[in-house]
Amino acid sequence: MSKAARIVLVLFLALVTIWFALPLLWLIVTPFSKAPSLGISLTAPTLHNFAEVMKARSALLAFKNSVIISAGSVVLVVLLASLASYALSRSNFAGKELIITMLLIFSSMVTGVAAMVPIYALCQKLRLIDSLLGVVLVFSAGFLPTAIFILKDFIDRVPRAYEEAALVDGSKGTDLFGRIVFPLIGPGAAVVAVLCFVNIWSNFLVPFILIRSNSKIPSSVAIYQFFTEVGIPRIGLISAYSLLYALPVLVVYFWVSRKYGFGFFGGLKG
Repeated sequence: MSKAARIVLVLFLALVTIWFALPLLWLIVTPFSKAPSLGISLTAPTLHNFAEVMKARSALLAFKNSVIISAGSVVLVVLLASLASYALSRSNFAGKELIITMLLIFSSMVTGVAAMVPIYALCQKLRLIDSLLGVVLVFSAGFLPTAIFILKDFIDRVPRAYEEAALVDGSKGTDLFGRIVFPLIGPGAAVVAVLCFVNIWSNFLVPFILIRSNSKIPSSVAIYQFFTEVGIPRIGLISAYSLLYALPVLVVYFWVSRKYGFGFFGGLKG
């Protein structure tokens, strides 16, 4: 590569970096600004915007609802997906490959938007409208195909010799899975957990459609409370709430990254 081409490439990468970094810089600077705006303005730092956010009780309650929805969905998805993927990995039966293919198709083609009408009708018949449980079940069902598909690959890479040695030692059933297999697919479960948590925490459509009470809405919906009656955004409050809203995702990501890192392959940590 010539020197001129390298300079052009460096300039292009610098522009792309700036393009993606500016929104993050805005999110970090604006909540502490005395004159918040859609542009980045450097002023003396203040906590006034956060103090105003703290006065919105329903918006703070929404964080608790988000934690309940996200954590409940993640636990349900990881538990059911790990058991289902273990059954698919260790069993041989007719139609197994078809099931795996269908999981791949459903995880990539069937989206929440396309399925919201039948989902709403089903929740209405089951009396799950305006229920956190209903939102948890909808999210769990939506992420299960992807989670099963991911975890099956991790379980496939766990040597059967480990299970055979455990069987000889007297382990069986849930004890065998819980003590031998599941710890070995911990990185895979962490991948699924982070994937589900990030997507569920940030999802707006599902809770917006299924939840009716202000006391049950999650943070992704509550952020719209910081608009005036005529629809004008209150930039300072929105930026402060958005920063608080982003923190749990960052905490989960860095905690999982520190615990498992990225040096794993298949079901075994490298």
